[in-house]
Amino acid sequence: MFESLSNRLSLSLKKITGKATLSEDNIQDTLREVRMALLEADVALPVVKTFIDQVRERAVGQVVSLSLDPGQQFLKIVQDQLEAVMGSSNEGLDLAAQPPAVILMAGLQGAGKTTSVAKLARYLQEREKKKVMVVSADVYRPAAIEQLRTLATEVGAEYFPSDVSQQPVDIVTAALSEARKRFADVLIVDTAGRLHIDEVLMDEIKQLHSAIKPVETLFVIDAMIGQDAVNTAKAFNEALPLTGVILTKVDGDARGGAALSVKQVTGKPIKFLGVGEKVDALEPFHPDRIASRILGMGDVLSLIEDVERTVDRKKAEKLVKKVQKGKRFDLEDLRDQLLQMQNLGGMGSMLEKLPGMGNMAQMAEKADLSSQLGRMTIIIDSMTPAERRNPDILNGSRKRRITLGSGSTIQDLNRLLKQHKQMGKMMKRMKGKGMAKMMRGMEGMLPPGGGGMPPGRF
Repeated sequence: MFESLSNRLSLSLKKITGKATLSEDNIQDTLREVRMALLEADVALPVVKTFIDQVRERAVGQVVSLSLDPGQQFLKIVQDQLEAVMGSSNEGLDLAAQPPAVILMAGLQGAGKTTSVAKLARYLQEREKKKVMVVSADVYRPAAIEQLRTLATEVGAEYFPSDVSQQPVDIVTAALSEARKRFADVLIVDTAGRLHIDEVLMDEIKQLHSAIKPVETLFVIDAMIGQDAVNTAKAFNEALPLTGVILTKVDGDARGGAALSVKQVTGKPIKFLGVGEKVDALEPFHPDRIASRILGMGDVLSLIEDVERTVDRKKAEKLVKKVQKGKRFDLEDLRDQLLQMQNLGGMGSMLEKLPGMGNMAQMAEKADLSSQLGRMTIIIDSMTPAERRNPDILNGSRKRRITLGSGSTIQDLNRLLKQHKQMGKMMKRMKGKGMAKMMRGMEGMLPPGGGGMPPGRF
């Protein structure tokens, strides 16, 4: 997400951040390019106009002229304004209600509502330690009811059954009663979508809202429909007292215009981003981190949170101790490292959160590095435990068996063994106190307090 916008803004801002002084002329030229970048990213025209006017107003005022580094100060103004457009800070769910707190999900058909229900259920269970029940009031699509049942089982949420013969209002009132009996903390209601906005859809969802009085009414919107997403959000916002937005399929949208437009057009905050198809692919929306990512300055805080949540600490500590004792780094260890990287969303996802690595992330995606990691894991899985522990025993016949079993070539296997050998040499050099030195060095690379602007970005 944001690749094209990030590239355009980076190029235009590079020209001005090196300036010793800022004039009306060079600010004007840069703002023209910024305006084009935002419009190409499918940001709503009124939002672009307001954004440019406010940046200009601050840039030609006292703020920049008194700064020791006018170029960097201008960049900071753009970053602040991006944050202001998307919302000042992350706004979580307001679940401070007598249980069960009801969350109503609204949106058009195909926006990803049902999947988002499951993702949100998993998120609340894992990170908020809530007991969650889900129910489908979509009586027009039997497949939607079945899909939610399957997803509820996958994420371990309580499921309240419903049927196409029932009335939506009857379903949700019965589900609410059952959620109370089972002492659920949260009830998430999936509603019917349509291919377009119509009065029947709006009347039905208004009735549901009136019947269960949700504490959160979230509008689920597909980022890839661009400008239409904003118009749809506006229509729903006029019909329902929305409390927030879930922006889905952002991993498939390189422009990101919807994320920059929805908040200003509806006045409602984006609360979550759907960043993939898996049930764990839901991230809280942090405007400051997204603004930093758009400007190519990375998102170290989100990367740290991803690592803390997904990395197996016991395995990591075991590897550190093994290396410190001078023991061999074998293919079993390499396999564990590859799986950890895949859990973090692959190479591209990691790189785009590191300062100045946006272009590298795109190169990684083009080179399909995430698939390569998967293929390397399959090759190692095709080996016996003895071969993984001691790759030196791999002769010609063993290699042929491994490549046949993994659907790879001898060249793929040899490349993997070469990479493993190089990593093994690096691990040897970190024997003893070398590992601690490396960790201290990595800490020194992070900005103080995990935030701020990395030096020398432009």
